[in-house]
Amino acid sequence: MQSLIGTGVALVTPFKKDFSIDTEALKRIVNFSIDGGIEYLVVMGTTAENATLSSEEKEFVIRTVIEANNGSLPLVLGVGGNNTMEVVKELKTRDLSKFAAILSVSPYYNKPTQEGIYQHFKAVAEASPIPVILYNVPGRTSSNMLPATVLRLANDFKNVVAIKEAAGDIVQAMQIIKNKPKDFLVLSGDDMIALPMILAGGSGVISVIGQGFPKEFSEMIRLGLNKKVDEAFKYQYLLSDSIDMIFEQGNPAGIKQVFVSLGICEKTVRLPLVSVDDSLAARIDQFVKNIDK
Repeated sequence: MQSLIGTGVALVTPFKKDFSIDTEALKRIVNFSIDGGIEYLVVMGTTAENATLSSEEKEFVIRTVIEANNGSLPLVLGVGGNNTMEVVKELKTRDLSKFAAILSVSPYYNKPTQEGIYQHFKAVAEASPIPVILYNVPGRTSSNMLPATVLRLANDFKNVVAIKEAAGDIVQAMQIIKNKPKDFLVLSGDDMIALPMILAGGSGVISVIGQGFPKEFSEMIRLGLNKKVDEAFKYQYLLSDSIDMIFEQGNPAGIKQVFVSLGICEKTVRLPLVSVDDSLAARIDQFVKNIDK
């Protein structure tokens, strides 16, 4: 899965002030990411606020991204949930021909055991006609997929090709990297430790900040993959304040504020999320102005 090495970005869903989907802004975000040099796009991840989108809206966003991308970059589709049967049903009925892989989040809220997580992804792997990227994000799911479970899945199913590891735990990531099958990819799901994970043997990142600063962030990742450590860390420290800021009051409120400063989309998010406050908005705006100098 060479197409998944490097920088992927988890696209936001931009809304107008009336909370309807802003089609033109979504196209601008896709083109901005492509022009910035990222390697692939992730559609319908958590950052897309898919929990607040209707089925019809999700289909509309997917179609819009496919059309805007126009074959330029590989696409990854988020297909996950805490109802295994519904996830399997979607995988068996959806046309996945436009996608290089699916990104499937570990079941949330239910808090399954490690065996439950394994059995869930066993069903996903058996149902999916395309490669599967596991997604471990215990900060959102309240359940950590342990390295032993990840490695068990990676060894048992050939189409389980990667993990987006977003536990924020570099030691846990290193345990997976150390013991993984040769071609299994460990992708960071945490922007702040993406570079250290890559230097430890990871293969890339699925990023939020990468769509706001695609040129700088994707260059950092490429330098890291090429072991140009000093050059890569210059970008790490250039961007580190922005990474802190975009998650300070929740995702994707922070990255949407970056897009406001860039003139790409509105700051609107759907309840129960709210936009960042004026103080954080001012700090983000100042950062964007300074990085462009």
